[in-house]
Amino acid sequence: MISRWARSYHRWLALGGDFPFFNTGLDDPRVGPPLDYEPVGSLAGFLRARDRAVDFGTSDAPLPSGELAKHGLGQFPIVIGGVTVAINLDGVASNEMRFTGELLADIFLGKVREWSHPAIRALNPGLKLPNAPIAIVHRSDGSGTTFNFAHFLSQEKSEWRDKMGTSTVLRWPTGTAAKGNEGVGNTVRKTKNSIGYVEYAQATQLKLSTALVRNRAGQFVAPDSKTFQTAASSADWSKTDDFDLMLTNAPGDTAYPITATVFVLMHKKPSSPQRSRAALAFFRWALEKGSKEATGLGYVPLPPALAGQVFEYWSKSFRAGS
Repeated sequence: MISRWARSYHRWLALGGDFPFFNTGLDDPRVGPPLDYEPVGSLAGFLRARDRAVDFGTSDAPLPSGELAKHGLGQFPIVIGGVTVAINLDGVASNEMRFTGELLADIFLGKVREWSHPAIRALNPGLKLPNAPIAIVHRSDGSGTTFNFAHFLSQEKSEWRDKMGTSTVLRWPTGTAAKGNEGVGNTVRKTKNSIGYVEYAQATQLKLSTALVRNRAGQFVAPDSKTFQTAASSADWSKTDDFDLMLTNAPGDTAYPITATVFVLMHKKPSSPQRSRAALAFFRWALEKGSKEATGLGYVPLPPALAGQVFEYWSKSFRAGS
């Protein structure tokens, strides 16, 4: 999303601001220094932002206010998405298979090891499941996707909460590790009888089969922008400090239970106020004019009221202002 926005933003600037930049047939002219964004995982994003190695980092794992204050950081949401359960099973199409949070916890804990296990069959009586071991794929790097997935499983099963907890890095008892959402997605795609957790836009681009997940209302829900929107609509961001809020297990019959927010981390007193102002100008454009591209990738743009709260937060929190 950030990379897509960056290309469009620079074209928008080059063409004079309020000018159509989609499908113009023009080459992208260079306008000022390019935005160099690298998807390294949420933990690395936080560490680089903390250490002033970058002008901003992004993370799917919100930090509490005390942690932000300790490092002089501010935090705000930029877009909403979700974590999918991706599978590779012959004869099973996307959104045909059902999982509960408890069953997913048992699979990733290594307690349910075969696709023919009675617990899986009970939820999926109409599917032809192989009598084969489950090949588990998980992240090797510090990941906000892992954080949100683990947060959901901790809500669903006390054993997961006690043994694994919620973190960007987990000590997995079993499975194959892969780097980044792309790494997990590609490993699932090439590994028969596999399961992994992958951010929605990446799962869509890789054409992975995703699964239905039971939500708080007891409904099995598919991941998409509409079910993310339902989950996001219940959030009251006005009562948070530094937007520290999780969207997992949100209420609503059609709310997807592993909906997640992408946050931006920036120093409140930046080493380069000029670059910090440039970053905030980019994010203002993204919030005001980037909705079409966000929706096209399966994300949920921030509603105008929340975007307004973000702009107000900038003016109060960052020396570079808004």
